[in-house]
Amino acid sequence: MQDPIARKEYYSIGEVCDLTGLKPHVLRYWETQFEVLNPTKNRAGNRVFRRKEIELILLVRHLLYEQKYTIEGARIRLQEMRKAGELEEERQEVVAPEFLAGMKEELERLHRILSTDQPIPED
Repeated sequence: MQDPIARKEYYSIGEVCDLTGLKPHVLRYWETQFEVLNPTKNRAGNRVFRRKEIELILLVRHLLYEQKYTIEGARIRLQEMRKAGELEEERQEVVAPEFLAGMKEELERLHRILSTDQPIPED
């Protein structure tokens, strides 16, 4: 299976927003609430994210939006996972379904375009 997150060393906040479906202000807020989310900044002062951080963002999104944790509850759950050594495993479990959901959405979009006999718009 193809990797859900393309192999790059660093990702801009815009790329992370595209990958996660989140707005930049949400990512910036989460940085203040979750100590595990700590992207570095480049020389220009822009946030740069590594693959591991994107996976953590997807895990936080899963906890908040799908598991319906509060910010505090998600923070506590992440700390529990970290202490139990489950953080890596949980990140991986969340990434695979995210990738499949994204693929399904893209395939449905292409199906709609092809079934209306209209040219495919360039992104």
